[in-house]
Amino acid sequence: MTKPKTSKKTPPDQQKTLKASKNRPVRADAQRNLDALLEAALTVFSRSGVDAPVRDIAAAAGVGIGTLYRHFPQRSDLIVGVFRRQIDACADAATALAAEHSPVEALALWMQRYVDFLTTKRGLASALHSGDPAYRPLPDYFDQRLRPALQNLLDAAIQAGEVRSDIEPDELIRAVASLCMNAQPERIEHARRMVALLVDGLRFTADS
Repeated sequence: MTKPKTSKKTPPDQQKTLKASKNRPVRADAQRNLDALLEAALTVFSRSGVDAPVRDIAAAAGVGIGTLYRHFPQRSDLIVGVFRRQIDACADAATALAAEHSPVEALALWMQRYVDFLTTKRGLASALHSGDPAYRPLPDYFDQRLRPALQNLLDAAIQAGEVRSDIEPDELIRAVASLCMNAQPERIEHARRMVALLVDGLRFTADS
């Protein structure tokens, strides 16, 4: 007689334990290690490219190689983590700038912050355009975080009558990207100046 198959479902008690573990806040020391690894990875990738030895990143972060692999089992996990962190920092800057400056000043300063984002991610470019499926969600994440941030700044400046009203966030994003496309490290200040002139152009025909 054939024995009935036993269920492999996780018992309810274990399901609760797993769910609680997933929702548990990251320990302070683990968060510090994570932050250090992401900062170190950005620096190393910007200098040496995404194929740089992971031991260099671990050493720069002041952690062991095991800690790096515990947080980022695959190199692609680390690259995605760095890119998302940079997107978040750029998006969050919009709120901080809006709270401290006039609408048009906040917009101008954020545009320069976006220049920083574009120029510091160069070390990641080869990976992001490699076709690896691990990076496919990143464009959507970019849209979800950065476009609303710029839209809010632009809407505030338009409402204040400080910039022209016939401009869209996508146009600004593409314009800044074009100005920064070929900017080498020694030419970053030139790119900044061009972006500043772009913002000045937005003031032309602004509603009084």
